[in-house]
Amino acid sequence: MFRLIPIMLALLLPGCFLAPGMDMNSDGDMTEIELPTMKDGQLVKEKTRIVPITADLIIERETARRQVVNNFPPLDSSKTSYRIGPQDRLQITVWEHPELNDPGGEKIMPELAGKVVDENGDLYYPYVGNIHVAGKTVSEAREDLTRELSKYFKKVKLDIRVLSFQAHRVAVVGEVKNPGVLALNETPMTVAEAISRAGGATKDSDFANVALARDGKLYKLDVQSLYEKGQTTQNLLLQDGDVLNIADQKDSKVFVMGEANRQQAIQINKGRMSLSQALAEASGVDFNTSRPGDIYVIRAGDMHPEIFQLNAESPDAMILADQFPLQAHDTLFVGTAGVTQWSRVLNQILPGSFTAIMSQAAMMGM
Repeated sequence: MFRLIPIMLALLLPGCFLAPGMDMNSDGDMTEIELPTMKDGQLVKEKTRIVPITADLIIERETARRQVVNNFPPLDSSKTSYRIGPQDRLQITVWEHPELNDPGGEKIMPELAGKVVDENGDLYYPYVGNIHVAGKTVSEAREDLTRELSKYFKKVKLDIRVLSFQAHRVAVVGEVKNPGVLALNETPMTVAEAISRAGGATKDSDFANVALARDGKLYKLDVQSLYEKGQTTQNLLLQDGDVLNIADQKDSKVFVMGEANRQQAIQINKGRMSLSQALAEASGVDFNTSRPGDIYVIRAGDMHPEIFQLNAESPDAMILADQFPLQAHDTLFVGTAGVTQWSRVLNQILPGSFTAIMSQAAMMGM
């Protein structure tokens, strides 16, 4: 009976490719299969290069990251000062001419006091008639109204202030305690102030992934770096129509698969997780079944796929793993050792009997 074992092994050897589970196959340094890839504005199918994780790669990527100029929207200096707009309520006081002021003066309720700018941006005022004030600062509107009134009165002195700011608004949505619409006033509003006025962040907020929608474009902000590293470039001034979305950190996960001790989805904390941290969270690799030379990071990249390979056969490679940052939705895949695949095939084809045969063979000194 035992003479049949070598024959059986020889017959079954070609079937090792049938091993249950997943394996990362490649065509040289390229993926085995074609992947959807965005290229020159077109979605095409092509193989993706598998890039080794080396010191050179980490230095190259870190240097590029530091040199990248954030693609932030340009600052429009004309919008740093408040510009009067439709539905704003203005209080106009002309000194020494009480007949031009609101009748009743301070006895009028604030919500009824003053004059409202109409939908065309015009304001009606005695003697002057309609005067266009939309798009002008308070100082500019005061100069225009003073010039017009000076045609009828001598030495006109007047003051304008905004009683109710209604024209310009921003929306703060996502993981803040009080999402909603905020009115802009004479004090320019920054990202940090908007979050504060919205009640602050919830426990599920991800400040490393804040999105600003402006004029049909989306800009990514890392507000966490503002709070922790003082990077004020992330604290943009907001303008009318902006939508600020604070992401939910539950959507920022990496997925561990293959021969790790724990296959799971791991939450990224505060926008940062290295490859070594993810391996540690998964209780490391299974040294009985894994192939440490084949640890992959698979990144879909919004139709720009990337695949990285870490050779962790040497403990020194963990330094590289600690310096390699992961991104949300990365998949960490630990390859399977060849002997493990072979064992699984035999156990699948000859369950129980193969183990018994091998045990008897060992007892007989085979």
